[in-house]
Amino acid sequence: MSLFWITFLLIYGFMHLYTYLKIKAAFVLHTVTGVFLILFMVAMIFAPTIVHLCEDYGLEFTARLMSYIGYTWMGLLLLFAPSSFIIDLYRLTVYLLNRRFRRSLVSFIPSARLSFFIPLVLSALIFSYGYFEAKDIRTERIIIRTSKIPEEVGKLKIVQVSDIHLGLIVREEKLKRIINEVKAANPDMLVSTGDLVDGQSNSLSGLAELLKEINPKYGKFAITGNHEFIAGLNQSLDFTEKAGFTVLRGERLTVSGLINVVGVDDPIGKRYGFSRDVREKELLSGLSRDKFTLLLKHRPLVDENALGLFDLQLSGHTHGGQIFPYSLLTKIYYPAQAGCLNLINNSYLYVNRGAGTWGPPIRFLSPPEVTVIELVHEDVK
Repeated sequence: MSLFWITFLLIYGFMHLYTYLKIKAAFVLHTVTGVFLILFMVAMIFAPTIVHLCEDYGLEFTARLMSYIGYTWMGLLLLFAPSSFIIDLYRLTVYLLNRRFRRSLVSFIPSARLSFFIPLVLSALIFSYGYFEAKDIRTERIIIRTSKIPEEVGKLKIVQVSDIHLGLIVREEKLKRIINEVKAANPDMLVSTGDLVDGQSNSLSGLAELLKEINPKYGKFAITGNHEFIAGLNQSLDFTEKAGFTVLRGERLTVSGLINVVGVDDPIGKRYGFSRDVREKELLSGLSRDKFTLLLKHRPLVDENALGLFDLQLSGHTHGGQIFPYSLLTKIYYPAQAGCLNLINNSYLYVNRGAGTWGPPIRFLSPPEVTVIELVHEDVK
């Protein structure tokens, strides 16, 4: 088991313990009720593992049912815990002030039951809002002016999708919304910057055909994200190629003599023994610098050795944090977790918030997106 999953299970387990203690303080739990609640919480802690095992054994209905229950619970818990903690901090502050100044402030301390219901109702309201926010796909647009796009071409429109996470929860309805946004943009090129799939891709029948309907003038290109390896690399690559994408795995090419496109594997592939570990500097160094160079890289980390060798790096992975306030935590590790960042020597990094969801089927203060990048010759108005 990876360090990430061990850390996740420890933190997630502690959140369950905290919530159990909040429930126990708010209500009188009989033995049977307490045991049932403990067993349910243990099952929820290991729900992602149970879902994955069910997929491995072909129990798709059970996996889907467990994913809806487990990830809905996860979403509610992720919202309940921080809001409940804030109320507990307030209660502690009032209690300490009461002891310090010896004044009767007890009436300002909410009861244990009220302290449970306030964050519960708040979490339910935010979850409901987040469910609909996850459906509200935004089209973000950026324009980059460059001399590297020929004047006779004038403009090249690239559409980026990322982190769709097609699987047990993100299905046909969501994919059609994304496809409609892409079609409306009428791209010259479509790129997918990883995590196109989420679960076992052999249960995604019919979805590749929907993606294949999009046929831009200069093609479709994709790279692996961490979930392509988690879901099973061979199945993931097969699905992506059936969807009409050319998968770049530590590879580079020049499209129609117009633009350089470079793609690298997600580093998690090293753990699975399938990654094509090619240094970005080596890939980029052999390309003509008079053509615009597009680097596709799942995680928004910039290789300092490659700076100045590409014009635009397109990434995803962060989901923009997906659920506030956890976006504050992801920003610590990924300072550029959404939007455009101007690097050096006219190089740019753009981080897509992703079009789908991982885990809970919600987003809060981080709406899904499809990105339209227009590369415009500097003299074209």
